[in-house]
Amino acid sequence: MKILIISDIHDNLLNLDKVLNYAKEHKIDRMICCGDFGSKETISYLSKNFEGIIRAVLGNADRDHLDIEKIINKYLNIKLSENISTFIIDSKQVLVVHEPRYYEKYLDNDELKYIFHGHTHKPWQEYKRGKLVLNPGNVSNYGYPPTFAVWETENDKFSLIQLNTIK
Repeated sequence: MKILIISDIHDNLLNLDKVLNYAKEHKIDRMICCGDFGSKETISYLSKNFEGIIRAVLGNADRDHLDIEKIINKYLNIKLSENISTFIIDSKQVLVVHEPRYYEKYLDNDELKYIFHGHTHKPWQEYKRGKLVLNPGNVSNYGYPPTFAVWETENDKFSLIQLNTIK
């Protein structure tokens, strides 16, 4: 299975469309979003234009102005959490947060294999206490060139895709 990992859209729908087209072209029907959609309209747009299942957390830019109670269970294909989401994919426990400071207390969890976060806009990957910590970068094209990641779960391969190279 291939899973798209994105973060920090900040309402850049032009770049989000490039990501969604990539997903269609590569038959990717699962997504993880590490927050900062930007608005409820962007969440709605993502829900309508991605046919697969999305696991997501809200980012600091979302929590500051969105009525969480009204959007948290609104979308059928988005499992949306306020700050932290943990789940299992192909027998691997995953933690998703927006801000890196939220994952520190989970580093001693022996069952946890992957941690995905956003917030810094900088694509990054490192191992901490035996866990892969990955930031897919940002879709918004702010601070760093826009990027996202693709996770091939059957071989645990992660690829960083630069949006500016996609037509």
